[in-house]
Amino acid sequence: MNTAEESGERGRIIGLQERRLGATILRTYRAKVDLDDVLPNERQPRLGPKEDDELQRQIEANEGVFEPLLVEPHPVAPGKFRIIDGERRWTNSKALAARGREQFRQIPIEVTDRTLSDDERLRVWIYIHRQRKEWDAKEKEMVAYRLVELIGRAGAANILGISVRELDKLTEVFELSERFKGLRDPSAAITWARELMGVSKKLLTPTVIDAVVEKVAQKRITNSKDLRKLRAILPDPVARDNFLKEEGDLETASLRLSAHNKKERIGLSGELDAAVEAMKRVPWTTLAELKGDPDILKKIDDAEALLKTLRKTLSQ
Repeated sequence: MNTAEESGERGRIIGLQERRLGATILRTYRAKVDLDDVLPNERQPRLGPKEDDELQRQIEANEGVFEPLLVEPHPVAPGKFRIIDGERRWTNSKALAARGREQFRQIPIEVTDRTLSDDERLRVWIYIHRQRKEWDAKEKEMVAYRLVELIGRAGAANILGISVRELDKLTEVFELSERFKGLRDPSAAITWARELMGVSKKLLTPTVIDAVVEKVAQKRITNSKDLRKLRAILPDPVARDNFLKEEGDLETASLRLSAHNKKERIGLSGELDAAVEAMKRVPWTTLAELKGDPDILKKIDDAEALLKTLRKTLSQ
């Protein structure tokens, strides 16, 4: 190592700062490097397309990447860095540079003083994205599924801070979403899967799922919320049989609902069903954010008291 390199290395050590990310404490320093000195993480939990026209416009407007990528020394490529967080910023900077915008080749990075373990890297990534509140209904199932692939069910549940049962629900939704093809917006597949999983599991036979996927692909069901009609259709044998026929659909099946079934779905019973289903669909990320919220807890207490009174009245 020459004198200049030694001086630079001492400067980095002196410039180290501690950064707490949840239970993990990192020691990092900042630098600016060429895009080719940074490599993606092949075990990235976030899947799907990373090129984003809007993000590229933001990078151009800010005259570069504003928030440094969090990286670590690459374990097998000396002098290179592996991305912990920031792959979309890196990908879209590369896209701009490939179009001749060479001013975006230099990218800011925050470098850890060592290569992290797989567990540390995943925990840091999860913590960062939770803090940004970047996970929406279109991503949390995907992340859960990817974590199971990487580290197994128990490890994934532990890192996400949820039960294995909750984790299994998320992965089931993602696996189902993979069957919805040919949608105008491919990312909407998660929404379709979540709506379908809102139907009672005992009614969702493989035959029913196959029929729904086929009718969605044929554009005979175009609004994911319409799948809620299956909650009334599937318990009714006549309506169910009609829906499962090749020519059947939600509308024709609904017309065949028995008068008794229709009566059951209206009034207090229908309202209770709707309330229960609405609560089941609340994302776990939202529940985590509401933990300890006094207003929500007060409303739950009020609802609990009302339900107890209602039960007592109807039991007499």
